[in-house]
Amino acid sequence: MLLRCGIDGAELSESALLAPGWLRPETLESLLELNEMAFALLAAQAAERCTPATALVTAVTSVWRRLDAVARRRAAACPYLLLDAGFADTQRWGMPAAHVSDVRESAPPFFTVPAALEASRLVFTYAWHLARTQPAAARLLLGMRAPCTAAISQCSLRQVFALGESHAGWLRPRWSARPEVWQELLVAAASGEDTALERARLHGLTLLAAESRVTASQHTHRLASPV
Repeated sequence: MLLRCGIDGAELSESALLAPGWLRPETLESLLELNEMAFALLAAQAAERCTPATALVTAVTSVWRRLDAVARRRAAACPYLLLDAGFADTQRWGMPAAHVSDVRESAPPFFTVPAALEASRLVFTYAWHLARTQPAAARLLLGMRAPCTAAISQCSLRQVFALGESHAGWLRPRWSARPEVWQELLVAAASGEDTALERARLHGLTLLAAESRVTASQHTHRLASPV
């Protein structure tokens, strides 16, 4: 069964993402590493005694700790990034790259563990690399909107590193309010059943597509609204 959903009018399928020649092997390998880091961050957050565990942290770590290395790798091998830094936020990124760093996050950070800083640097650098070299992949793997692609691709390596350094608080798990999405993926990875894994990944792809359509609609509405 082919996993398909439309993002920005594009046909997205897991088979297409993994097809030779479409995405570079190192792009997918880096994606897998970042997703493994996402699970590790949630596990580290669960061990942080000074902050109450959220429903997502509790749901993920209760399953993640029981998985062996093979099952963990299956869970991390999603055709999308399980972390986000607001790459779909057109207001945040709808300005010259030099001024993006001035934006302040109003919500408290999700991750309070020290490892979040390294993860933030890597996520921003990965996003910058994709925006510059494979913008279609940035859209499909990161849910990145066009204003973000344009803004982040204009950054220098030093600038994007500084963004990751100063805005680790932007880093959040994707679908942080929907622990059942993560749990479905982990349970499917634990089972090792291809059909269950495909269904869980399709769920994520469908959510990404729906979020992209909502974001695009809101952006169009703002442009059309009189000042």
